[in-house]
Amino acid sequence: MKFASVELPQAKGHILAHSIALERGTLKKGITLSADDLEKLAQAGQTHVTVAILEAGDIAENAAAQTLASAFISDGVKATQAFAGRVNLVANCDGILSLNISAIEMFNAVDEAITIATLPNFARVKMGSLLATLKIIPYGVAEMKIEKAVHCLGQSALQLHGFTPKSCDIILTRTAHFKASLLAKAEKVLQARITPLGLHMESCRIVDHTTQAVADAVQVAKNDMVLILGASATSDRRDVVPAGIIAAGGQIKRFGMPVDPGNLLVFGSHHGRAVIGLPGCVRSPAINGADWVLQRLCANMPMGATDIIRMGVGGLLKEIPDRILPRMQRDQTRSGITAVLLAAGSSSRMRGVDKLMRKVGGMPLLRHCVEVALGSDIDHCIVVLKKGADDHRDALQGLRIKIIEVDDAGLGMSASLRVGILAVDTSPKAILIGLADMPDLTPTHFNQVIAAHNPNKNRYIVCPTNPNGKRGHPVLFDAKFSENLANLQGDAGAKDIVKNVPEWVHEIPMDVAVSLDLDTPEAWETWERSLKMPPKRRP
Repeated sequence: MKFASVELPQAKGHILAHSIALERGTLKKGITLSADDLEKLAQAGQTHVTVAILEAGDIAENAAAQTLASAFISDGVKATQAFAGRVNLVANCDGILSLNISAIEMFNAVDEAITIATLPNFARVKMGSLLATLKIIPYGVAEMKIEKAVHCLGQSALQLHGFTPKSCDIILTRTAHFKASLLAKAEKVLQARITPLGLHMESCRIVDHTTQAVADAVQVAKNDMVLILGASATSDRRDVVPAGIIAAGGQIKRFGMPVDPGNLLVFGSHHGRAVIGLPGCVRSPAINGADWVLQRLCANMPMGATDIIRMGVGGLLKEIPDRILPRMQRDQTRSGITAVLLAAGSSSRMRGVDKLMRKVGGMPLLRHCVEVALGSDIDHCIVVLKKGADDHRDALQGLRIKIIEVDDAGLGMSASLRVGILAVDTSPKAILIGLADMPDLTPTHFNQVIAAHNPNKNRYIVCPTNPNGKRGHPVLFDAKFSENLANLQGDAGAKDIVKNVPEWVHEIPMDVAVSLDLDTPEAWETWERSLKMPPKRRP
C-alpha cells in the first residue's frame, strides 16, 4: 500500500486518506472514492487529493480485520462487523477470559499494521462484555502478513470459559456470644457473591468453631463444593478450619494466597470436591482473592496450588476505604471523585433531532452539562460518546476531560457504563455517574451528592431524589463497586446494584432537576417555555 497526492481523475476507486469538510457535509477518511465524491471535490475547488492505494497482494482494512477476527471466534466469543479496520470480540456468555499471552504477543509482533488489545488474563466478564479489540492500523495490509498472524495463534490464544451450574454446601462457624445477626448477614453476602457464578447454595449449616464440628459438617456435605466461613480468621495450617478438613479425611492443597485482600484462604479437597476455607474479607462485597478461586472453579478451569501462586502478579487489589490499616493513605487535599458522564444515546424519541446539540444558554446541551460537572468538586471527568460522534467530540473541544467512545452503545446503558468505568485510570474513592442531557443540574447538585458520601456511616451509594421521591442523577458509587459497574449488562444501568444493597444507599431530597427528562420535542418546548415565564412570587 502506498500514499500519494493524485489529481482527481486518478483518485477514483482509491481510499480517501484524510477527511475533507465540504460546504454540505464531510467526506470521511477511509471511504473508497466514487465519481460522485470526486465531483463534490471538484465543485469545492479541489484539484488533488491524498489517497491510499492498495497494491497487489494487499487486503483492505475491514476484510483483513474480519479475517483475523475469525481466528479468535469460539463457542463463547463472537465478533462484530468490521468498521474502520476494527473488529470487537464480545462475550457470548458470563465467564472467565483466558489468554495465551505469548501467542498474542507474537501476533502483535508480526507487523505494526496488525494489533489486538485484550482484557487482562482471567478477567471475569458478562455476556455482551467487550473482550478484545482487533485493529488494522493502516488502510490495508499484505495478505502474507495476515496469514502469518493467524498462524501465530494456535487453538487457544483467547478463550471464554462459561460458568456452569453447580451446587455447594456452606458451613458457618460460631464462637460463644457470636451474634446471630452476623451469621445471617454472612449467609446473605455469600449468596449474593456466588449466585452470579451459577453456584447454588443447597445447604447452610451453622456449627461450633471446633475442629470436630467442622469435620462432621464436611463429612455430610454432598454437593459440588464446600465453602467454610469461620467465626475467627485462620492463622495456621493447624487451625480449626484446615484441621477440620483433614479430620474429615480431606487434604489441604494450599494455605494462604498472594492476594490482598484474601491472604488467609484455605484451599483443600474432600472426596474429589473442592473445600474452601474463606478469608474473613468475604463478609464485605468488595472483590478479594476468594472470588478469583471461586470464579475459576465455577468456569471448570484448573485450580491448584500453582494456580494460586500465580495470582500474586496483579494480586494487590483495590483499596478498601474502611480498612483498619490501609495500604496507602489518600491525598486528603483532593475530593477523590471521578465523574463518568454518559452521552452515547441515540435521541431515538427526538424524531431526527440530536438533543445533545440543542442549545442551552447559547451552547450545545452536551457541553453545558459537562461544564456544569467540571464546575463541581470532582477531580476528573470522563465523557462517553458513541462511536463516530465527531460533532459531539467537536462540541467538547478545550475542556479538561477524557473522551472515550463506545462501539456497542446499542446494547444499552450498561455498555456505556462499562467503557466509562474501564477508562478510569486513577484511583478514585468514588465514581459519580451522570447523564449529559440534564439541563437544569448545577454544580451544587453534584457537590451535595459528593458531600453525602461517607463509608463510615454506610453511605456507599448516594442517590438524589426529586420532590416525588423518584431517584435521579447524578448517582455516586463508592470505589468498591467499580467491578460491579464494569460487569453490568442490558439497559437497566446500575439500578440492580442499588437494589441489591439497600442498607448502603443514602438518598438526598433535591429538586426536579435531578430527574428532568427531555427526550421528546414536546418536552423540550415545554421546558423552553418555562424558562421564559416570570418566577412565582412568594406569599
